[in-house]
Amino acid sequence: MTIPLAFAHIGDLHLTGAEADNARDFAAIVAQLNDVSGNEGAGLDFVFVPGDNADNGRPEQYALVRAGLDRLRLPAHVITGDHDMEGGSLDAFYGGLDAPRLPYAVEVRGVRCLFLDMCGPGSGGPDFRLGADQVAWLAAELDRAGTRPCALFMHSYPADLKGEGEAERVADLVHRGPVRLVEMGHTHYNELANDGRTVYAATRSTGQIEEGPVGYAVAAIDGGVTSWRFKELARPWPFVLITAPADRRLACDAGQVVGEDVTLRALVLGPAETVEYRIDDGAWRPMGREDGARCYATTIAWPADARAIAVRATGGGATDTDTIEPATDPNGLPTSRGIGSDADALGAWEARGLLGTQLGPNRNGRQW
Repeated sequence: MTIPLAFAHIGDLHLTGAEADNARDFAAIVAQLNDVSGNEGAGLDFVFVPGDNADNGRPEQYALVRAGLDRLRLPAHVITGDHDMEGGSLDAFYGGLDAPRLPYAVEVRGVRCLFLDMCGPGSGGPDFRLGADQVAWLAAELDRAGTRPCALFMHSYPADLKGEGEAERVADLVHRGPVRLVEMGHTHYNELANDGRTVYAATRSTGQIEEGPVGYAVAAIDGGVTSWRFKELARPWPFVLITAPADRRLACDAGQVVGEDVTLRALVLGPAETVEYRIDDGAWRPMGREDGARCYATTIAWPADARAIAVRATGGGATDTDTIEPATDPNGLPTSRGIGSDADALGAWEARGLLGTQLGPNRNGRQW
């Protein structure tokens, strides 16, 4: 039985005070994720918070972050961002959150998850650095992983690293190694990039939003297949994420090209009285879930001229649908225009929550 890694990503919080909109949104996201935390084996493994947790790095702001995380019924992994360094050090971050010292690694569902500190070795602000020790640690972890899939959690793209040679070194380590997914904050906007080996995913800020409504991302690694989709906070459950096969835009090797038979798996969060799939505009057919399985699954014969698979779940008076276009041509897989950066950004993909605006502090948005 395949149980993919699945987690939620809450974008940069930038918490200031208890009465601010972002504090209320954070509390609402925690409550919503708690709704699906009790589904043994069928829910999420953890929640990731990508830095810029306290807007000014103050102890009273970390107290708000800590209070929210204390209410969360899922494990949480919290890393550093440039705003966490506004006080000149990370003492308030570590003291206020009782977070483990970065970097560190955990293995979840057969995926090696690596959490980095881009900010502590720098001088504050967006002076992103890992330092020699952390780069060596990352290299050793990726070497130790061998062919096991890895996920890397850091505040921004490797291209934003300022240390001498770090941007190129880290991008190369990721691109040549077993990293299937790099999860990031900082941008303030939703973005997916695929360099042909690794998917880079950034999630919209919770505290300083310039595009679209507040929400959070749900991501999965199913074998070597990466999937990602943004959930708006206002949308009710259920929520569907197809975890296999790979969408053509997120496929990373020829082994993810579909053949005559396709194993379809979908993560469904929230109540689901019915779960169904269809190919293109064909008839909807039922999907089931084995006892103890995370995903609904079925094996289907793939027609040579088919383009898309959709999975929909209905429950609690609401319906949600996820649709992918499987990779069918090994010669049409994504290739890189610039590893470790947003050069390979996919642009707008509204069904995934991607508006393609790049409205954020490091591109077209406000200078927060």
